Amino acid sequence: MLAALDLATGKLFYRIRPRKRAIEFLAFLKTLRARWAGEKLYVICDNYSPHRNADVRAWCADNEIELIYLPTYGSWLNWVEAEFAALHYFALGGTDHRSHAEQNAAISAYIRWHNTRAEPKTGFATDSPIRTWTHYPVKAA
Repeated sequence: MLAALDLATGKLFYRIRPRKRAIEFLAFLKTLRARWAGEKLYVICDNYSPHRNADVRAWCADNEIELIYLPTYGSWLNWVEAEFAALHYFALGGTDHRSHAEQNAAISAYIRWHNTRAEPKTGFATDSPIRTWTHYPVKAA
């Protein structure tokens, strides 16, 4: 599964594919680009090799998508990981799906349920100075 979390709405966007190579990741990025045409996109990624593929990086550079890589072993910094944990708990945990199609249907049903109740992700790092520029002095030239 390839997925993205829109922080402005809290909705998940996903594609289930048999493999997760650079070609599938690039196709997913193209669907995100089409959904938010005309806006710069910031995509937070782990260090999985398809995310760092040269063709992927070149296409992103040409299409107003900035890939932001988390530090190694820092996936917990990405809010989508919390959404994956919930998906696992509610759609996959304690189940024994008889086929990939049945498992994919459970994932799809959970994401539809989640997206109907989604709210913007605004409560992160509320007391952190990195959320505003007011903590950094501006030097006059």
